[in-house]
Amino acid sequence: MKRGFWVALGLGAGATGAIIASRWTRKQARRVAPQTLAREAKGGLMDLSKLVSESIQEGKRAMDEREAELRRDAGLDEAAPTDARPPAGAA
Repeated sequence: MKRGFWVALGLGAGATGAIIASRWTRKQARRVAPQTLAREAKGGLMDLSKLVSESIQEGKRAMDEREAELRRDAGLDEAAPTDARPPAGAA
């Protein structure tokens, strides 16, 4: 009777352990599957590109503000010509 109890308990514990281990293994395999890794990498690259884009836009905005400030301080006309052609006799 004692021996049967312990055999049954051991079989139950072994089966439970095997089920838990197999579930954990499948979960880990899904985590490192190529599709999952590619999706995570793509998400990371998208986040990085968004940060770079926002940083460039912020830099351009700050540059424009600083240029306007320097032009104001120097007394330069804001309506400077945007056409960079040399005068007629300067060629």
